[in-house]
Amino acid sequence: MIDPRIYRAALVPVLFAFVLLAFSLENRPQPMRTTVPPDAFQGQRAFDRAYGAGEGLAERFPDRRPGSTGDARLASTIAAQMEAAGFLVQTVPHEGRTIDGRRSLRTVIAQRPGTIDERIVVVAHRDAAGRGARAELSATAALLELARIYGAPRQTRRTLTLVSTSGGSGGAAGATALADELSDRSEPIGAVLVLGDLASRTVRAPLVTSWSNALGASPQRLRATAQEAVRVETGSGAGAPRALSQFARFALPATFGEQGALLARGLPAVLLSIGGDQPPAADAAISRERLEAFGRAALRTVTVLDAAPAARSITTEASERDLLTSRKILPLWAVRLFTGALLLTVLVTAFDAFAALLRRREPIAIWLRWTLANTLPFVLAAVFAAALGAIGLLGAVPGAPVAPQALAAQPAALLAVLLVLALAWVRLRPVVLRALRADEAQRAEGGAGVIIVLIATAVACAMWITNPYAAALLIPALHIWLFALSPELRMRRAVRVLVTLLGVVPIVVVAITLARSLGLNAIEAAWQLLLMTAGGHISPIGVLLWSLVAGCASGALLVATAGRAPTGDDLPITVRGPRSYAGPGSLGGTDSALRR
Repeated sequence: MIDPRIYRAALVPVLFAFVLLAFSLENRPQPMRTTVPPDAFQGQRAFDRAYGAGEGLAERFPDRRPGSTGDARLASTIAAQMEAAGFLVQTVPHEGRTIDGRRSLRTVIAQRPGTIDERIVVVAHRDAAGRGARAELSATAALLELARIYGAPRQTRRTLTLVSTSGGSGGAAGATALADELSDRSEPIGAVLVLGDLASRTVRAPLVTSWSNALGASPQRLRATAQEAVRVETGSGAGAPRALSQFARFALPATFGEQGALLARGLPAVLLSIGGDQPPAADAAISRERLEAFGRAALRTVTVLDAAPAARSITTEASERDLLTSRKILPLWAVRLFTGALLLTVLVTAFDAFAALLRRREPIAIWLRWTLANTLPFVLAAVFAAALGAIGLLGAVPGAPVAPQALAAQPAALLAVLLVLALAWVRLRPVVLRALRADEAQRAEGGAGVIIVLIATAVACAMWITNPYAAALLIPALHIWLFALSPELRMRRAVRVLVTLLGVVPIVVVAITLARSLGLNAIEAAWQLLLMTAGGHISPIGVLLWSLVAGCASGALLVATAGRAPTGDDLPITVRGPRSYAGPGSLGGTDSALRR
């Protein structure tokens, strides 16, 4: 059924796409720089304001759970200090999903009008999951020092907006509400600098985090500017992520930082934090020198952005989706073109095999129902996870990824979801197959593999429209299964199973890479997946598509285990012509070479 000649011919567009991919590399943008030193940032003053004995914010507000009394009192203190510095201050109440469930929160917004119709926003969350959490308070300390520096009578060219949010300890509820608030204002947003942990002694790259909770990342010029400021003020690089880590973040978008929620809603944001997008531990040790160095880096970044030419916007795009190499940029359109060409190869070959099945009147409907029935257990497990979150059995379910120290994993909930998956596969799936009259033994036939590849290719094409990086994860499996599931390929059963499993290796590798970049072990990664499914971070369409992928992978493995090598009677006739034609030499008295 699978014609290698069709496959080879369909690879021709891949060659042209690869050539265009090679010539599509662009130079990385240069960062914006300034020769003005950020001497105005006084690290000792900021450190004493946050951690000083008696009057320090850490001692006055040790409990800052989102929406708590301590959180509200700290918001009032921040608003009063910003107003005293000469800013126009407003406190915006709102509700949001936090690590403690739905809570009433406050966002403090302080601004100083500029002379250019563009806004620079600096954001810092003040809440914390653990008691004390001195390192997590460093962003608020730096924000208040920036308010002192840019207070009256100092004038900026662009409107400067300083924001204190709540909910940043998990779920980014404050950042989500801020994005909605800023989108309602007429003044364009040039850049958003999110301040994270600026005082911890333990450094974890990258120091400038650009990831989004949707496909995309911070604009490259904004990212490069913040990285340059960190390099100048700290004497070390910001720790640029490797290509595999970038690919994982694009294919499976997830981040703990507040910049993720802002980028997902169309605001050009970047996170400056010693710990990357992971929040510090509640008992993390702090350093005044670190706070001063990274506070100066924040001030240098704001100074450079404010001094940018007024003729054009600081950032031309809210987010960018290009891969960065050591010196070049691989644009999204080239990635989309190359992955599309690889998908086209599988699509053309599989459709040719599908047409052969139609000509032979094979039971296509049975194989289709059988493959879709394999998807049902995964869909039911996802629906069960969403139901657990809806009725409150999971506790708090924020709308964005949450660090494990903020919401600890619940092994009982994970076991319950796994039990539903297992029962649905063992008990419900056979019942559905009998109801659909999809004979289990039919999976041994070669047509089942063709249907599996066609369904998986359709899923990959749907992903390719919105996220070509996610679609690229399925391409190795599609090309491998196209031949590995064909009974025409002579292969031992164990080898066939092993080759079939190789198709899902890229998905596993990317998932492990993402989990490691987020600092998650296996149980924490499974818990995070459960929370993102129950909280709606993974959309219903996304849940359905990935369930289809899991169903196709399960079906491919079942076909491989039941596959059989063709015997001599099963060898296909490869000569083109009618079934009664045995090829050259069959005329003129020569005996027919057809099987009898």
